[in-house]
Amino acid sequence: MIPNRPFRSPPQNARGKLLEAGIKLVRANGFAATSVDQLCTDAGVTKGAFFHHFPSKEALGVALADYWSESTGAFFADAPFHALPDPVDRVLGYIDLRIALLDGPPEAFSCVAGTMVQEAFGSSDAIRIACEASILGNARALEDDIAAALAARGVEGVTASSLAQFVQVVIQGAFVLAKSRGERIAADVAREQLGHLRRYFEMLFKQETSDADES
Repeated sequence: MIPNRPFRSPPQNARGKLLEAGIKLVRANGFAATSVDQLCTDAGVTKGAFFHHFPSKEALGVALADYWSESTGAFFADAPFHALPDPVDRVLGYIDLRIALLDGPPEAFSCVAGTMVQEAFGSSDAIRIACEASILGNARALEDDIAAALAARGVEGVTASSLAQFVQVVIQGAFVLAKSRGERIAADVAREQLGHLRRYFEMLFKQETSDADES
């Protein structure tokens, strides 16, 4: 089942090990609380190796956002929902996959880019821009299916771009809320919010279908 497929292959070199350590530690502790020493210890590399690959911690943050985008983007691009013939089912299939991935403590399912940008948006333009590209990249990957669904159901007054960004807003907000509620119920809290998101799209497209049938 695709929800259980790893996002990334095991790292084969020092740079990859540092990026994997960064994802783990930023998800668990946040970017500011993650030190270079911690990263090196977790990755099993020297501090010299860190600075060989990343001139600064900020450079690592940018690389983390890019690495996260590349690996998660490939994961979602391979998801089975893309084969569904109805674009509405593809949109709902994306949300269903996001729900299926919500398991364990917040550090197991939260977004690295979303975590970093909440901390660094005012202190690092480089990290903010990299995180923006990551989050909006996820939105753009959904735009074509949303556009096709809007056209198929005759929905007007909203753009595929704004709806795709709305999906990411709800997902990121669900992560924040989950983190505030504690590990025991975090995944349940996030699943509930994404369930509301799914029902919103069901109602949006079903309402327009009913109107079309009546005409």
